[in-house]
Amino acid sequence: MSTSDILKIAVIGGDGTGPEVAAEGVKVLNAVAKLEGIKVQTQDFDYGAKRYLKTKEVLPAGAIDELRTFDAILLGAVGTNDVPPGILERGLLLKLRFDLEQYINLRPVKLYPGVETPLEGRGPEDIDFVVVRENIEDLYAGVGGHLNKGTPDEVAIQTAVYTRKGCERCIRWAFEYTRKRNKRKFLALVAKTNVLTFGHDLWERTFNEVAKEYPDVKTDYNHVDACCMWMIKNPEYYDVIVTTNMFGDIITDLGGIVQGGMGVAAGANLNPEPGGTSMFEPMGGSAPKWTGTHQINPIAAISAVAMLLEHTGHEKAGQRVLHAIQQVTGTKMKSQAAGEMGYTTQQVGDLVCEAL
Repeated sequence: MSTSDILKIAVIGGDGTGPEVAAEGVKVLNAVAKLEGIKVQTQDFDYGAKRYLKTKEVLPAGAIDELRTFDAILLGAVGTNDVPPGILERGLLLKLRFDLEQYINLRPVKLYPGVETPLEGRGPEDIDFVVVRENIEDLYAGVGGHLNKGTPDEVAIQTAVYTRKGCERCIRWAFEYTRKRNKRKFLALVAKTNVLTFGHDLWERTFNEVAKEYPDVKTDYNHVDACCMWMIKNPEYYDVIVTTNMFGDIITDLGGIVQGGMGVAAGANLNPEPGGTSMFEPMGGSAPKWTGTHQINPIAAISAVAMLLEHTGHEKAGQRVLHAIQQVTGTKMKSQAAGEMGYTTQQVGDLVCEAL
């Protein structure tokens, strides 16, 4: 929620095609802000591979404290083949999530009109659910290590960490979100209690205890492998899913292809507390091979802007952007695939602005 009259947004364009799609997101943000009478102030930050290769630091001193002064962060994408895996992911993406206490990852799985899904016979009325993923615990906590690394006797340990506080605040947020989302009010817990009998037992017990406070919300439990099956076989079954960090990472990528590909999938890393700074991003990655071709799809980045507006207290503006996106995908674009849209990256952004 914005705490001032001006909506202050930090823009991290990042690497590859990240800056290109982020620019279209900012373009739409400014357009809808003008129409809705919202004062917006954006500031660009050069965090990503280029800065790391030049300075050997992922984030400079004081970066987190500076980002805390913004109402939200719009991220393009980070990562290139020039930087070894894990450096930017842990040093930038995970550090922002952890240090800014963005403990909710919110991933709408919504099929827009005109967008093809690999699920035969399914349309927008069938694919419209949300995954609420705990965002800073589980295997991502980074607890573990190596013994005898590089030898035939090497041992590697990666420990999943779950706390009552961590799972309860995520579960409670999911119940509140489900209650407000629509008339279905149906929340499914996805875990693996038959194998992960300690951490996921904690999740299930917490879920069942919190559920007693929400008698108006229908609940269910699915093992994660069953969930993957049902997302393909009967996606209309789901309304809201709440799940752990690792499983959430996996099933949201499955959700991305169900909704037509990563070019349309957007997500949010939320700090729901008063004054918290949240981060909004497209899910497609930096797609370096498309850099500078102006053929990459910006719809996911623009969808991230719709989420940003909604979660900073500008729900009407967010819905306006979402409706404009659906008009463009349903009546203008030939495809959501890069190079096959029928328009350039910038032209798609212009079309959404016109549709506002």
